[in-house]
Amino acid sequence: MSLPARFNFAEHLFALNRGRADRTAYIDDRGTLTYGQLEDRARRLAAALKATGVRREERVLLLMLDNNDWPVSFLGCLYAGIVPVAVNTLLTPDDYAYMLDHSRAQAALVSGALLPVLQDAMGRGAHEVQALIVSQPTGALPDNAQAFDDALAKVEPLATPVNTASDDPGFWLYSSGSTGKPKGTVHTHANLWWTAELYGKPVLALTEDDVCFSAAKMYFAYGLGNALTFPLTVGATVVLMAERPTPDATFRRWTAHKPTVFFGAPTGFAGMLASPKLPARDAVALRMCSSAGEALPGEIAQRFKAHYGCEIIDGIGSTEMLHIFISNRPGDVRYGTTGKPVEGYEVELRGEDGRPVPDGEVGDLYIRGPSSALMYWNNREKSRDTFQGGWTKSGDKYTRDADGYFTYAGRSDDMLKVSGIYVSPFEVEATLMQHPCVLEAAVIGKEDAEGLTKTKAFVVLKDGSAATEDELKAFVKERLAPYKYPRFLEFVSELPKTATGKIQRFRLREREKQA
Repeated sequence: MSLPARFNFAEHLFALNRGRADRTAYIDDRGTLTYGQLEDRARRLAAALKATGVRREERVLLLMLDNNDWPVSFLGCLYAGIVPVAVNTLLTPDDYAYMLDHSRAQAALVSGALLPVLQDAMGRGAHEVQALIVSQPTGALPDNAQAFDDALAKVEPLATPVNTASDDPGFWLYSSGSTGKPKGTVHTHANLWWTAELYGKPVLALTEDDVCFSAAKMYFAYGLGNALTFPLTVGATVVLMAERPTPDATFRRWTAHKPTVFFGAPTGFAGMLASPKLPARDAVALRMCSSAGEALPGEIAQRFKAHYGCEIIDGIGSTEMLHIFISNRPGDVRYGTTGKPVEGYEVELRGEDGRPVPDGEVGDLYIRGPSSALMYWNNREKSRDTFQGGWTKSGDKYTRDADGYFTYAGRSDDMLKVSGIYVSPFEVEATLMQHPCVLEAAVIGKEDAEGLTKTKAFVVLKDGSAATEDELKAFVKERLAPYKYPRFLEFVSELPKTATGKIQRFRLREREKQA
């Protein structure tokens, strides 16, 4: 498998789908977008950006809710050789001010509902944004702004794609910040193609008859593959949702648009299974589900399959590798594991001495594959630590069994050493979540009166459920080695998370230090 030296991913997708011009590519809350309309509007967006003075390889902030204008914006940028910087829609003005300054974005593509927070951010930073193009404006626009549809109507579609190289910077994604400040992760045009060829086609086996729906938003690496790269590569249809992926919002799309493939995360699956409004099996059309973001507890996957007869294909990916590189497969799911390496990727588990660890031992996860990012922008120290030759250090710890299946053991900075032995927070959390009253759990290390590290669990109970601290401790002690059960346990109403749903254990550790 190889790519030509000159390659533009947007043109690649458009060429694949010119025989499907009248087929529906996207369905959002306002209507549909055919493949022909997607190409026309994206090429007009490319011309509109050039008309504002944005030049090849310059960055454009993409701060937009998931609607039909999102893929138009992303692909239009790629077509013009401009670099979209797709950012989280749930951040603060200070976050956006940092990202504008850090990326030096020359323009911004923004949803009308998010324009006030972006304007606030622009007033706080030192970098000046030259132009704004606003999707679905909700009021009067500032002087340097124009409405999305108006901007596209003023120009003719850009005639030809910019002659980009496959290894040219194509787009940025910011890391989710589960361990601190976000990092600008620079990906190429080719990286999108590689994830489709190595994971989207052989593992998911999508076809043009599939309807895909991703709870993970498109600014997230996982969501970008789910809702753009993979379905558009095969001519499938995608359902987009601007609102938060609550169980009720998700159920409405399941029953109205009948997606055949759903992409979620463990927190979402747990919340849906706990909902009294969970649709019946015959009310949906799901043939397969995917989970990523955090390891999926086997108990959740088994309950979901029992209700829908539908497998959840759990896998692990990262912003740095763009999508999933270890995964279970349809028909080959081992619940509680993340599966086996995706063909085309090499995976190693290394000990503290940098050497591979034997099966059964916890090691740091390293990946080598063609979809790895180029670097973190303007951060040589972090780039060198993460991108080591051809290998990418993930920051996760895993074990591998004798059959080659990998099991998550926590983040490198979350692992605990209790009585001199590594304890995986995830293992304790997954055990707690098997209790019928527990909705979510997060585990960190806490020093006892003697200064020794023991496990502490923060537990969210299901609505209307009741359980005692002693009951849950005994529940874990019966199922795990005695040193692993949580010596401390606290009931909380919610857990701190990133906007992409990852539990921020470092915030729980900070809270303990301040207590």
